[in-house]
Amino acid sequence: MPSKRASPESPSAVTLPNLRFEIPEAARILRISRAQLYNRIQEGVLRPQKDGNRTYFTSAELERYVNSCNGDVGGR
Repeated sequence: MPSKRASPESPSAVTLPNLRFEIPEAARILRISRAQLYNRIQEGVLRPQKDGNRTYFTSAELERYVNSCNGDVGGR
């Protein structure tokens, strides 16, 4: 009897975008080191989410941070 679950290639399959990222992923996305990322958290510039012992960043938070950096070109 065939399975009724949609295969990944099926048009009815739903693929969710990444909604949150762990520390190494967020650092890679932002192109900064993990140490710099932890510094931004300590400074209050980046706001992580905790889920048990895990620390995550939402895609919205990463976008907010990047947009806030636009006015900081050249360290002014």
